Amino acid sequence: MKTLLVPTEPHDVMTSVLETARLVQARFGSYVEGYALRPAIPDYVPIDMVSGLAWHVDEKADEEARREGYRVFTEFMAARGVPAAGPEPGGAPGWGWHPKAPPGDAFLAGHARIFDLVVLGRPLAGKAQPSMATLETVLFETGRPLLLAPPVPPTSLGETAVIAWNGSTETARTVAYAMPFLTLAKRVVVLGVDGWSMSGPGCEQLTLALRRNGIAAEFVQAQNTRRNVGEEILAQTRALGGDFLVKGAYTQSRLRQMIFGGATAHILASAEVPVIMAN
Repeated sequence: MKTLLVPTEPHDVMTSVLETARLVQARFGSYVEGYALRPAIPDYVPIDMVSGLAWHVDEKADEEARREGYRVFTEFMAARGVPAAGPEPGGAPGWGWHPKAPPGDAFLAGHARIFDLVVLGRPLAGKAQPSMATLETVLFETGRPLLLAPPVPPTSLGETAVIAWNGSTETARTVAYAMPFLTLAKRVVVLGVDGWSMSGPGCEQLTLALRRNGIAAEFVQAQNTRRNVGEEILAQTRALGGDFLVKGAYTQSRLRQMIFGGATAHILASAEVPVIMAN
């Protein structure tokens, strides 16, 4: 996890996003790159003074958002004593800023593909940012894992890692991405929930595979005593003292989860610890 991308915008979870990235940086000696995440500018065609004025206002708002993103990012790094990185790799870990990133999620979809991890904030009910659309851009278009920051800045990350295992392809892929965290964790728990697993290897088999990789993993099988599997996963993570959750993203269709609910949808709405996800 040597390269982290942190799309930056002023919202209620941004301090937690930056602190989550800083904790990862401290653990792995990472380079952290920020850029100003802004909405795409509508493609106005100025054919009269009114539409021309609208174009001018949008450009001005975009420039203000870019400046504000830079301010938020650099002030946080200065306050935490994180230095700017040099122009060449291999030096001390630090931060960099992409000054020419265009607005819109399309840039994120491509640029993130060269980073080990993308850090975003968990969406909040009734808030436009952090955006679910941006989050799903990372999950479905970048080919890279997402680290989801909780609303409150974490004080630790990866000391006790909980793997929500159901045997799915998405979860297997997420476990592979999370291996650097699992290798350094003091405790790793493979968590299964009754009635949630898919056909394939169970918790015992994953636990054995992790042990063969030098990770002293254990497994816990929990009953689902709540309305939603995601609720049970978060409750078990709290009970185990987990400060890092490994969870595959959508194993059902997004539409089905939006209508009927699902483990991923609940975790995206309610997680209070950092969550690494991949699809």
